[in-house]
Amino acid sequence: MRTPYCLSAEVNPWTSLLAVRYIVLVLNNRLAITAIAPAIWGTTYLVTSELLPPDRPLLAAVVRALPAGLLLARHLPTGDWWWRALVLGTLNIGAFFALLFVAAYRLPGGVAATIGAIQPVLVACLAAGLLGERLTTRVIIAGAAGVAGVSLLVLRADARLDAIGVLAAVGGAAVMATGVVLAKRWRSSASLLTTTGWQLVAGGLVLLPVLLLVEGLPTSLTGANIAGYAYLSVIGAGLAYPLWFRGIRALSPTNVTFLGLLSPLVATALGWLVLDQGLTLPQAAGVVLVLAAVLAPQLKEFPRVSRFWARPA
Repeated sequence: MRTPYCLSAEVNPWTSLLAVRYIVLVLNNRLAITAIAPAIWGTTYLVTSELLPPDRPLLAAVVRALPAGLLLARHLPTGDWWWRALVLGTLNIGAFFALLFVAAYRLPGGVAATIGAIQPVLVACLAAGLLGERLTTRVIIAGAAGVAGVSLLVLRADARLDAIGVLAAVGGAAVMATGVVLAKRWRSSASLLTTTGWQLVAGGLVLLPVLLLVEGLPTSLTGANIAGYAYLSVIGAGLAYPLWFRGIRALSPTNVTFLGLLSPLVATALGWLVLDQGLTLPQAAGVVLVLAAVLAPQLKEFPRVSRFWARPA
C-alpha cells in the first residue's frame, strides 16, 4: 500500500526539530504527553506502506486493537460499563476503523484525511451540548485552519469525490468525535488501563466479523509483516490509546482532539525524512497552519502554566 503523501522539494531539517521543540515548550505537560498518541498514529502510514501486506486494513485494525485490549483489560467491567465499554469501543475503534476503511478505498489519497480533519469542530460542538463547554470563535477558526492545513499537506490536485466515500469519512469523524466526548462524560472507577482495554477489546470484536466477511484470514505472513503488526498493537494501541484517554480524562476533549491533527503532520515528516521524499511549498504552509490549529485552542492555558512555575515573591 502506498503512502498517500507525495512530496517534492528540499527543506532544512532543522525546521521540523524547531517545530517539535516549540510544541513541547508551549504545551503543558499533560497536553505534551497526550500529543505522543497522535504522533504515534502518524507513524502508521509508514509502517503500513513498508511492513504490512497490501490491501489488508481491516486485518491491521483487528490485530492492532484486540491483542492490546486483552492485555490491558485485566478485570471485567461491572454495572453500566458492560454496555458503555461496548458503545465507546464501537465508536472510538470499531465503527471508526470500518468507516475509515470504506473512505480510504472510495476516495483518492488525502481526501479522507482532509474530511476527517473536521473532527475537532465536531468535538467542540458536542462538548458544548453534552459537557457545557463554551464554543468559542477561536476554536471554530482553529478548526477551519486545521482542515486547510491538512488539505495542503495531503490533498492532491486531481482528487475526485465519491458520495459514499465522503459520507463514510464524515461518519468516521462523527463517531469518533462522539466517542471522545462520551469518554469524558462517562466516568469509571476502574483504572485507565482497564477502561482502555475494554474499549480496545470491544472495538476489535466489532471489527472481527467484518474482517472475516470482507478480507478473510491471511494464509501466510512474512517476518516484516509480523513486526509491523506487533508495532501497531504494542505501540500504536497498547501505548498510544492509554495516553490518549488519559488526556481526555484530565483535559478538555476539545483541546485534546486538536492534537489529532498532528498525525498527518508526522506522516508527512516521516515521508520526507525516512522515505527521502521532498516537501513542497504548499505543504510547508500546511505545516504552519496545522501547528497554529493545534496550538490556538491551548493558548488560554499559558497564564496558569506561568503562575505554576513562577517563584513566590
